[in-house]
Amino acid sequence: MHRRQFLAAASVAALPRAALAVPNRDADLRAALDGLAKLDTPAARRARLKGFDPASLSPSARIDLETVRAGLAVDAELLRSLPVGRLGRSPYVIAPNAGAWREKAPDAQRIEAENAQIAADARYGVVLPAPLLERTRSGIIAAAGKATGPAAAALAGQARLLADLAPRAPKEPGTSRFPGGARYFALLLERHYGAAIAPAEAHRQMLAVAEALTARADAVLKRLGHAQGTVGARISAAFKDRRFLYSDDDAGRNRAVADMNATLAAARPHLPALFGPLPPECLNVSALRMPPQEEAEGKQGYRTIPAPGMAGAYFPDLARIRDRPSWTLPAVVHHELLPGHMIQLPIEAASEPHPLRIEYAPAFAEGWAIYAEQLMAARGAFAGDDHALLGHLHWLLFRIGRGLVDTGVHIGQETLAQTSSKLATLQGEAAYFAPMAQDIERICIEPAMRAAEALTWLGLTRLGSIAQRNGPESLRKFHRRLLADGRRRFAMIA
Repeated sequence: MHRRQFLAAASVAALPRAALAVPNRDADLRAALDGLAKLDTPAARRARLKGFDPASLSPSARIDLETVRAGLAVDAELLRSLPVGRLGRSPYVIAPNAGAWREKAPDAQRIEAENAQIAADARYGVVLPAPLLERTRSGIIAAAGKATGPAAAALAGQARLLADLAPRAPKEPGTSRFPGGARYFALLLERHYGAAIAPAEAHRQMLAVAEALTARADAVLKRLGHAQGTVGARISAAFKDRRFLYSDDDAGRNRAVADMNATLAAARPHLPALFGPLPPECLNVSALRMPPQEEAEGKQGYRTIPAPGMAGAYFPDLARIRDRPSWTLPAVVHHELLPGHMIQLPIEAASEPHPLRIEYAPAFAEGWAIYAEQLMAARGAFAGDDHALLGHLHWLLFRIGRGLVDTGVHIGQETLAQTSSKLATLQGEAAYFAPMAQDIERICIEPAMRAAEALTWLGLTRLGSIAQRNGPESLRKFHRRLLADGRRRFAMIA
């Protein structure tokens, strides 16, 4: 099936006839969306879109319009609730992973603008938490030593400003620790997830899933002979079993990639039952080794998305190959390749979504890929291989653990020490690409994203289960409708 035929088969039947009547309205909408950056406020941007009728647009453009309208409405509420930080991203203007100080050639004007906003945010009670503030300040001092002229002076001023604010910095992170922070987190969660949900309810749902996954992992570990200690400790012990470790050389890395491609080949026969015909480019994918220079530099894993006439690939990070037991890789194949990202992203690319749709539905792609892992598990991909099943469960524990840290820190006022202990108990071994301390730090700086990804995965699982109960064709239709025309906010799916 050609990609356009896939999109048409999934979406035209539900489309009002008027949507095909005024094709120029798609171009008008895209021009309007392109111009929104010139307007100062979310309210003004939303007003610019007021005259567009969804029924006059193609399915993809209609999703653009409805997604951006809903996202701008949340942004307007965020500004009314707590006008601080980087709108829709973080309550903090600068952080260890953000700010002009991280640029190779910092711009003095941008630094001064950041300084003004940092001071303004402090008047709302929002100051970078103490451990993150000190790390950021140290980085700024180092950057100032390398800079020259106005940029050096502006960075020195930024370091002094952070030193002045240090006595007011909270000892622990969490949006609920500053005035209006609980409402702020709820709005961020709605923005990223794409539907309103009480953060406490989100935490409750994720906690129930974590308990169920822990029970499943416990049973698998016992079958594998790991019977003593917490689930996390036993997973860590399984990671050290030398029988499943690749050799730290070209032969080991080549074998890891070959094993991933064998898993990929085994997945292909299952796809028609889950999706029906797929665009051919979705299937034109493989796992490949990175070029030697990238491997030597320790570059993180990445993917190239297939397109008509162009193959796609996932390039795993194998620098620390002894930390990647063979049984952890099958689930990675289903997440990164088929039926995960390499089905969803090429179909989305064919629909040409506006970048603002990606901005206002950021959790969908990751939620889909986690859901795709579960699809393959339900199809028996790990049947008879408890080690591969453990690898799958470990990845799910990592995903749900991230979500629980997100809500735990930002609404439950958990400390950094508590979150670290929780993750160690839950998943034992850190995900290969996300050391626990680094992952927790990012969650502290950028609230709600990991919880939104987990909620999207859980929501898709719930809807997929309902479709499955009505038979295989119902599940295929659900997947085609879900994927056609690209991502959308969760409220537009449910």
